[in-house]
Amino acid sequence: MNRLAWEGTPLPEVKTSVLQLAFDEYSLATRMYHGALDRPLIIYFHGGGWTIGDLDTHHPFCLHLADQTRCTVMSVDYRLAPEHPFPTAHNDALAASRWIIDNLNALAPNNGEVVIAGDSAGGNLTLATAARLPDEPRLRGCLMMYPAIQHYHAAMRSYTEHAKSGPLTTSIMRWFTDTYLDGLAPADPSVELMFPGRRTTLAGFPRSLLITAERDPLRDDGRRLASTLQRAHVIVQHEHFDQEAHGFPCSEGPTPGHERFMAITKTWIEAISER
Repeated sequence: MNRLAWEGTPLPEVKTSVLQLAFDEYSLATRMYHGALDRPLIIYFHGGGWTIGDLDTHHPFCLHLADQTRCTVMSVDYRLAPEHPFPTAHNDALAASRWIIDNLNALAPNNGEVVIAGDSAGGNLTLATAARLPDEPRLRGCLMMYPAIQHYHAAMRSYTEHAKSGPLTTSIMRWFTDTYLDGLAPADPSVELMFPGRRTTLAGFPRSLLITAERDPLRDDGRRLASTLQRAHVIVQHEHFDQEAHGFPCSEGPTPGHERFMAITKTWIEAISER
């Protein structure tokens, strides 16, 4: 994420706190952005190809997300490749989500429900985590921003059309994937965890808001996911941004695309918060 894009821009004043989630052999840092009692808590997984990014790279975005939606946002600092290859990030995302869901009553303001959200690789973690939490009544929805849901071997025209559109290029995406998979072949059965969009059905998946950008190698990835969810009779709102590139809500500051994204997300959150 390009934090320089936010320099000189006033950021919302949202109360924050840090919480370490302790597990048997490791811990995960999280940063909470405190919201309102009548909103779901948003569990957020940052992008960065499972190899880069942290709580600080997405701090301005999470501030705006909490401010606009009035939700408590809990950003998770999952472990990264190459030191921690597949399936570490996916297992961290699941463990953190389960911990947060099981401890909602003791956390920052929330209404006892959660939304799982993420951008790019974080969108992939969102999809995979929700798919591993079937029939979880407290999971109200998923927000997936230009998620990576297929291996780059899949024939996607956007990988060619926008190979060098930036800030994410096709070659960088291939490096991210290869680094995280650490030698695993796309056909390896274990890789199904990373690419749950290959499933013939995602029936029972939570209500979803899916964001795609035109000038993005992952454009067709998101479009395929929208079709897969619709075929599974999942309630999915697919919002496509014709003029934007990969990462636009998080890395370009308060642009018109960023503002439109926040307005859409705010309305969606309000809708799923209704009883």
